[in-house]
Amino acid sequence: MDEALIARFAAIVGERYALREPEDLTPFTSEPRGLFGGATQLVLRPGTVEEVSRIMVLATQTGTAIVPQGGNTGLVGGQMPDKSGNQIVLSLARLNRILDIDTHSNTATVEAGVILENLQQAADAVDRMFPLALASQGSCEIGGNLSSNAGGVGALAYGVARDLCLGVQVVLPTGEILDDLRKLKKDNTGYDLKNLFVGAEGTLGVITAAVVKLFPKPKGREIAWVGLASAEAALDLFGRANDAAGAGLTMFELSHRVPLEFTARHYPSPPCPVPLDYEWYVLMEISSGRSSEDARSLIENILATAFEDEIVQDAAIAANLSQAREFWQLRENIPEAQKPEGASIKHDISVPVAAMPEFIARGNEVVQGVCPGARPCCFGHMGDGNLHYNISRPENYDNEAFLALYKPMNHAVHELVREMGGSFSAEHGIGILKRDELLATAPPLSIDLMKRIKAAFDPAGIMNPGKVI
Repeated sequence: MDEALIARFAAIVGERYALREPEDLTPFTSEPRGLFGGATQLVLRPGTVEEVSRIMVLATQTGTAIVPQGGNTGLVGGQMPDKSGNQIVLSLARLNRILDIDTHSNTATVEAGVILENLQQAADAVDRMFPLALASQGSCEIGGNLSSNAGGVGALAYGVARDLCLGVQVVLPTGEILDDLRKLKKDNTGYDLKNLFVGAEGTLGVITAAVVKLFPKPKGREIAWVGLASAEAALDLFGRANDAAGAGLTMFELSHRVPLEFTARHYPSPPCPVPLDYEWYVLMEISSGRSSEDARSLIENILATAFEDEIVQDAAIAANLSQAREFWQLRENIPEAQKPEGASIKHDISVPVAAMPEFIARGNEVVQGVCPGARPCCFGHMGDGNLHYNISRPENYDNEAFLALYKPMNHAVHELVREMGGSFSAEHGIGILKRDELLATAPPLSIDLMKRIKAAFDPAGIMNPGKVI
């Protein structure tokens, strides 16, 4: 971009909110995994929807690529500019107002830059709950959550970001503003346009605001760490808990022993409340709309019958709220605990819930076929079939040599996933990381239809080019 064009864009938001200095640009051109670093000459931080609209008009007129960015916590590079330096990063962070909380409709209307944790706290203040829960909730933003169709630990009971969204406001590449901020749970007036933008990773338009669902806060919550002998036992426990609690089963997280051993080594506090003597572990939460006594009774009964039938080998129920937070923190430490163990090859996959034990067993064979001695670090959301099937390098193995196996490892694992009727992108999106694989493996008609939609909304091809399709 030449200086004259940069100046035209900067004038829309004002010099204060048009970042150009290298030290100011760096936070927007690097991402959590360090795999997709890009470059840009300009980061724009608009403060109004009208400014976003004017930016998009100028971008379309001049053929300038725009990369929308929320909290920059994405793991597949969807929020990154390329290395040319000619793409503008559009940060939504200043659009950060909670516009309305309606306790009768159980909705919140929020701008795209609202940090997820801030929305959770605002809902809590009026005795409501926004159930989307992610490890990055202290910095990720609602616009990014919707654009990537984020999942997280609440998806079992409440669904993913798409399920939690009732309406959106979107600025199209033409600058037109689609204002569909309705609170309706029933609306059959034509195509559901909002769901074209939720999960599109900023390739069709810029989400600037949304109406999301809130829920009554449970009157009681009980959480337990459980030790089991096998993934099959974990699946059995899930079935029993689901039958007994129904919608009251609000979390069912699975972890192999290895991730918890990593956590004990590198994040010893809080410790695992059950000994690391078992092959598999489950973090289970039961919620009740009636009382804490009801939730406690339910989780105790589920575990007691599972003990009697030798499904569960050990368990610890949190004694109080402070210990419950420690149980949760232990689960949240798992991703970071992989880093000190050296290079890691990531997979965000889903398979039918009933097939998870089979996938785990066959996946381990596939991994050893690509790299003998590699250490599967398997954890995730068993209740909705989503595993973070990450592979840590063998001990005393060169990091670069292991990362050279990224593509063959991905290919082998994803082939198994497809064979079992699963998805190679469960909740992290496509971005840059999985774009080529999507194009190579999705049904040709599906790709063609996506390209037609892209061309209809973004004929100039300026919206987050190189991502998804």
